[in-house]
Amino acid sequence: MSLWYPYAQMKTMSPPLDVASASGAVLQLTDGRKLIDSISSWWCVIHGYNHPVINAAIQQQLTQMSHVMLGGLTHEPARKLADKLVAMTPDGLNHVFFGDSGSVGVEIALKMAIQYHKNAGSHDKTQILALEKAYHGDTIGAMSVCDPVEGMHSLFAGLLPQQRFLPAPIGGFDADESATQHNLKLLSAMLDEHANTIAAFIVEPLIQAAGGFNFYSPTYLKEARRICDEHNVLLIFDEVATGFGRAGSLFAADQTGITPDIMVLGKGLTAGYAGHSAVMATDRLFNAFLSDDESKSFMHGPTFMGNPMACTIALSSIELFEKEDRLSRIQQIESILKDRILPITGKAVKDTRVLGATGVVEVDDSASLQGVQNFAADRGVWLRPFGTYAYTMPPYVITDEQLHQICDVLQAWFKQ
Repeated sequence: MSLWYPYAQMKTMSPPLDVASASGAVLQLTDGRKLIDSISSWWCVIHGYNHPVINAAIQQQLTQMSHVMLGGLTHEPARKLADKLVAMTPDGLNHVFFGDSGSVGVEIALKMAIQYHKNAGSHDKTQILALEKAYHGDTIGAMSVCDPVEGMHSLFAGLLPQQRFLPAPIGGFDADESATQHNLKLLSAMLDEHANTIAAFIVEPLIQAAGGFNFYSPTYLKEARRICDEHNVLLIFDEVATGFGRAGSLFAADQTGITPDIMVLGKGLTAGYAGHSAVMATDRLFNAFLSDDESKSFMHGPTFMGNPMACTIALSSIELFEKEDRLSRIQQIESILKDRILPITGKAVKDTRVLGATGVVEVDDSASLQGVQNFAADRGVWLRPFGTYAYTMPPYVITDEQLHQICDVLQAWFKQ
């Protein structure tokens, strides 16, 4: 077999389903079956497949240029996208550095944070503080800030940078004051002791996605901003998964009322059409790199950063988001998911939760989900669980009927 698949034991894996085409929220298989994509191809296909507006924008851009490096050259799509992102993200994120994937975006953010402190004369701040249950990507730096037990650390012991970790926030999105204070005391204690070596605190705001779909309170992040400032520690929001509506607002940061020092965007940025990421930074951070000293320059430059095709796709996707009022549709999706997902019960079910266009059923034992992928496919739904989580993060263009079909499948599985 020439094609090596991700997250799979190639010797024992079941044959993957063969997709011939896709449109809207539906995958057309080569065997004639049609499946509703309940997970948006790892959460990025926010406008569905084969959208005519984005297709037309790509065709137009192809007549001009497909790629131009940003080293010594520039072009309008990159400038326009940078300006657009500055205008729509939380106030103060005035500078954009492009990457070519979410993982690379996280790598860029970590390097920025550490070099920021070095440029400012703090050479001991070389560690990153992260949360347990976190997932930030599969490259070496990104993996080092993923959950230290579940995040593949043991496979690469001795290679990964040694970071510091806090327990994941408890209490859920609507955490009461006692839970929130417990979470914040842990953060304060960590920074009281180790702020001299910690450059930044990185979080997935509100929803810890692939590390376990842990939802937590905006209040925690508001206070984390204050605590980080008191200890001269940067705050990084990894919004690769939560950005562009997934948590119910345009960005999860919008529900916190704060601005992080650095924010990473990916996935929905280019609507599943191309790999690309954007790392947003404040004036405070950017200005630390402005100098007559060349050694203070930020030395990073992915080949495909600011790719004209990817930037054009992102601009078209953002235009769709605004003109077709995706946030209103996300509220409708959330309402349906709350009505259908939250009541799911069964002896295997540990918890159900919904936020924005994300619905999760957590079980006690991953064995309870064995076979659910085929069960769903037999009923016209593409659903790929992992670990102890069956979830849906559908495209925003999904119809109510299609969304109910996804929920029907989940309810049927846990009834059996």
